[in-house]
Amino acid sequence: MSTYVSKEISAELDAARIAGLKKTSRLRVEIGDNTYKILRLWKDGFTVEAETTPQLRGLVDIYDGANHLYQCLIIADQDEAGEMRYEFKRSTASADRAPLDFYRAPDAPIALLGHEE
Repeated sequence: MSTYVSKEISAELDAARIAGLKKTSRLRVEIGDNTYKILRLWKDGFTVEAETTPQLRGLVDIYDGANHLYQCLIIADQDEAGEMRYEFKRSTASADRAPLDFYRAPDAPIALLGHEE
């Protein structure tokens, strides 16, 4: 029994798989004013559709819907089965406030109230 699959059928299967990933993913990568759908994301990188996404490099922002998740420095890794794979050189998680440069005790007061005389 042969497991040979023609190039046309393999291309159609890849296109169907990518369409399914695009439909279910809320993740996107932003570079400048352009945004592209992320198909898969893992600890060290992500993939985008190779056919519709230009070659990306440098500093990008990764979002989940409207939530800013990471700011990353990326490099292209490889193109396989219609997906372009990128790896992180640096990935910094986003925060909604500036980092503190000192230790803040968990039970510290939020503000100081003055006396009225």
